[in-house]
Amino acid sequence: MNKHEDKTARQFDKALAECRRIFEAKLGDYGPSWRIMRPQAITDQLFIKAKRIRSLQIKGHSAVGEGILPEFIAIVNYGIIGIIQLRYGFSDHKDMASSEALALYDSVATQARELMIKKNHDYDEAWRGMRVLSYVDLILAKIERTKEIEDHEGLTKVSEGIDANYFDMINYSCFGIIKLTDEAESEK
Repeated sequence: MNKHEDKTARQFDKALAECRRIFEAKLGDYGPSWRIMRPQAITDQLFIKAKRIRSLQIKGHSAVGEGILPEFIAIVNYGIIGIIQLRYGFSDHKDMASSEALALYDSVATQARELMIKKNHDYDEAWRGMRVLSYVDLILAKIERTKEIEDHEGLTKVSEGIDANYFDMINYSCFGIIKLTDEAESEK
């Protein structure tokens, strides 16, 4: 890993740590209530979050006073939840302890990080030259692809599956978090 890739790994870890902090706090408030959500509902939640980011980018302000950064964090967390739900199915009630949900979260987050490291190596830090609005548009495209795959009951002919799209959404969102955090810190 070169020095740029190492910097990306550190920044990615910091972004994931913030997402995990929020996820853990919400587990304290609600427990793993998301266990009742079917994958399609999770995809719709991802859609709502990405559309809100795009709307805020276009309008330039928020009527409710919440910015873009929390929405990227939500996309990371719903993406991880989506992968957990794909692997374990949905339930009619909370059927796992918060500690188990957090362990599953950590496992999926580790897999997302490993995928990012591999792709970042192959793409040579290309994400750094992209605009935050591009991450949002790519996430929205991944959501549309996911909806199509869901409508075809998970079957694809040549494309990656739903989980691959969720992983990409997680990683693009982490890049968005890094960029927005860097911008905020440079303004101080």
